[in-house]
Amino acid sequence: MRLPTVVSPEEWLTARKALLAAETAANEARRAAAAERQQLPMVRVEKKYAFEGDQGTVGLADLFEGRPQLIVYHMMFDPAWDEGCRFCSFLMDNVGHLAHLHARNTTFAIVSRAPLEKLQRHRERMGWPMPWYSSFGSDFNYDFHVTLDEAIAPVEYNYKDKATLLAEGQDFFTEGEQGAVSVFVRDGDEVFHSYSSYGWENDILHNTFNYLDLTPLGRQMDGPGSVAVRYHDRYPG
Repeated sequence: MRLPTVVSPEEWLTARKALLAAETAANEARRAAAAERQQLPMVRVEKKYAFEGDQGTVGLADLFEGRPQLIVYHMMFDPAWDEGCRFCSFLMDNVGHLAHLHARNTTFAIVSRAPLEKLQRHRERMGWPMPWYSSFGSDFNYDFHVTLDEAIAPVEYNYKDKATLLAEGQDFFTEGEQGAVSVFVRDGDEVFHSYSSYGWENDILHNTFNYLDLTPLGRQMDGPGSVAVRYHDRYPG
């Protein structure tokens, strides 16, 4: 365990004020990016998608549950798997109480390609309250570049084509299931796609990491004594 240097209160205060300036600049940049994100143009969703949920077969507009905004987390869950991605599960553990989103006219839902029965079983095990829909049999995952199979659609992930991903050594992101978050807006009967973000671009959603970033030991993901991300019911002890 490597801890910071011990200094006097005066030296600590000088260092803390220097860090505060960096934190303030980072927060200002984050707020500026959020403002720009909110002005991003939208694209009308023309295709009709079918999902299987707790209430049966529904369309994309039904996922809004009557609210004008919808955040979808594309959770990695291949139809052949018996449980969802552990890292996606870690991220879902970090979703706050849905009432705070609902009060702000926003619905949160998970969408995966595995059959509904598997999704329901994993959700019950994890104790999650959010709705979860199966997109199996539809083009939804392929159209939003979270299931990558070039036999069905050209490979694209995080706005990079396959050649670019391979050139950058990101071959992991050229096939199979991937994670992402997408935002949709509903205006009457019309649905629009306003935003999608992929992979580590969604680091801000990992609230556990954000808390750990406040501590001297940090995320503890690298080096001696590092801790691998696990399902919350599979940590030792």
